[in-house]
Amino acid sequence: MTRSVTASLGLLCFAAGLGCATPPPVTAQGLTLKKVVIYRNGVGYFERGGRVASDRVQFRVRKDEVGDFLATLAVLERGGSSVRSASFPLDVQKDGGTVPSPSPPPPGQPHLPFASASQPAPGNQPAGDNPNKLLTVVMSLDGREHDLQVGYIAATPIWRPSYRLVIEKDGANLQAWGIVQNQSGEDWNNVSLSLIAEAPLAFDASLATPVIPPRPTVTDGGDVIAVVPRSETSLAEAPPAPPAGMPMAAPAEMDMEMDDREEVSVASRAPGKAEAKKGKRMAPAPLSSIGKGRAGGGGASFGMAAPAMGQMAPQQAYSRQTKNLSALAAIGLQAGATRYELPMPVTIPNHSATMVMLLDRHVAGEAIALYAPDGGVPDSTAHPFRVARFTNQTGGLLERGPLAIFSEGAFLGQGMADPLPDGATATVPFAMDRTLAVDVTRENREEGARLAHIEGGNLIIVRDQVWLTKYHVKNGADRSAKLLVKHPRVGGARLNKPPAGTEDNVGTGSALVPTPVGPRAKIDLTLDERQETQRNLAWLSPLADEAVKAYVADNRANPGIVTQLKVAWDIRQALVKATEQHQKLSTEDQERRRATEETRANLKALEKNAAAADLRAKLTGRLATDSARLDVLGKQLVEAGLRVNENQIRFQEAIRAIKLTEPLPPA
Repeated sequence: MTRSVTASLGLLCFAAGLGCATPPPVTAQGLTLKKVVIYRNGVGYFERGGRVASDRVQFRVRKDEVGDFLATLAVLERGGSSVRSASFPLDVQKDGGTVPSPSPPPPGQPHLPFASASQPAPGNQPAGDNPNKLLTVVMSLDGREHDLQVGYIAATPIWRPSYRLVIEKDGANLQAWGIVQNQSGEDWNNVSLSLIAEAPLAFDASLATPVIPPRPTVTDGGDVIAVVPRSETSLAEAPPAPPAGMPMAAPAEMDMEMDDREEVSVASRAPGKAEAKKGKRMAPAPLSSIGKGRAGGGGASFGMAAPAMGQMAPQQAYSRQTKNLSALAAIGLQAGATRYELPMPVTIPNHSATMVMLLDRHVAGEAIALYAPDGGVPDSTAHPFRVARFTNQTGGLLERGPLAIFSEGAFLGQGMADPLPDGATATVPFAMDRTLAVDVTRENREEGARLAHIEGGNLIIVRDQVWLTKYHVKNGADRSAKLLVKHPRVGGARLNKPPAGTEDNVGTGSALVPTPVGPRAKIDLTLDERQETQRNLAWLSPLADEAVKAYVADNRANPGIVTQLKVAWDIRQALVKATEQHQKLSTEDQERRRATEETRANLKALEKNAAAADLRAKLTGRLATDSARLDVLGKQLVEAGLRVNENQIRFQEAIRAIKLTEPLPPA
């Protein structure tokens, strides 16, 4: 059996406030710290447990932690809860000064709901506004033999992730480490440690501060409340039943990829590790089960020797993959949050930091180029970044953190990875690629006409507002390049026929477009974005004709509406022809009348000129011809006008019956 090589890092300790050490946020008589869960919101969950031979448990709580302690205190006892009450001191303001609260009641005495003037409990003497002042909280119990488990939260530095990505020919190897800082005021000795990604809501509840709200004055007139408060009711409802014959969905299994050469024996692992091997997600655990050996793996912390995982085979080649997956944290979802749970107890001295390996996984990954202009990097408008691109296949959320990138035994650079949900892909810039050059041009226009709405004889069409963005890419290297173009999306527009493999990322306002470029090659990438705009339109306009003909020719169109439109469009064609004929005759009539008036004026000017007899004869003949033509045009205009009026009425009746309320989507 081979021995896995586990990284063991030295302890990073730092002294802080040696002259005035900060006391632990909470200590308890007879209850040892068992479990620590650290979140990304500045709080930690602490769990203490042990046997108590008394009818009370005294907690020593820092003044600045009393609110969190009281707001989140949860107590369980093996065999059933037997907690009667929890008493704590108050600082009551009186006559401009502070009067310390009375001590908790002695055993056997009832806990009164008010404070009387008596001596303060030991350790509760006034100490000004010192947040490190210790207060005593007494928890009264029934009986004298108890096996207790107590949980609460306290302010704690957030844990911070740090990643390493080793890019290989067949993908990439992703390591995640968690950095934990203990500034609690006490050593965490052999505790069960869990790290929670994301930041659930947690607030500072000042429950230890007395609050007496003002009350309304009740007069003899019976005025009690001026306004009746509104209430809100939420009705209970049963969860929806699955369809008949359909099995319940099983929890998603995590993809635990391993090197083909390695084998991990489930039987050789500690009890409870089989679930981590299978990659099962962890269900939310009740308080009583927290810290009792959940399945998973862990890592070595600073100052702790790495556990032996077997014997190393002679002359075994170095591997970037952790051999024994039981040494890593179990990743699962608990109440919607990703949880990294270490399999072995961890010791973190007070005022020190520990770095633990959370995961070591083979994932899909590569190093490529990304064109994403950044105002803070002027050269990025002309050259793309070098980026590491990998997919989160760990089964949980990866928090924001620094990422170190390696390839072929060399350090490539560093980047910052944003929060990455399971199954999502990260693209992290780490350098500039000057072998690729990019130029961008843009164009805007309107195209197309589609029916949007017809009702009551009104016509509404939609046109596409088109934005064309052209990326001109040149590769100056002797090797092919894989380029991603981060295209800023036009708000509300759709990508029209994007290239294969385009990732249109909702929420980021951008799309990632793959663009392979050959060696010493030039390519043009055109991205087409469209947004519909509506407008009312006249039925006889060319755009109306285009929109109707496109609808009739579309095999997705409503057959009944198509039939109505064809009938109406035959009438429209006759109407258009009659209208054009009427306009032609009207134009000729106007020209003839203008010519006739001009001829009459010329004849009048030549009336007394005897030498212009031949010209008068010519003009007189023209006048007669124009007058005769005007008589014919008058009759033709009347007939054309009648045809126009008739077809207008027929067309209005035909379109009045058409009702289209569901436009066809773009083809």
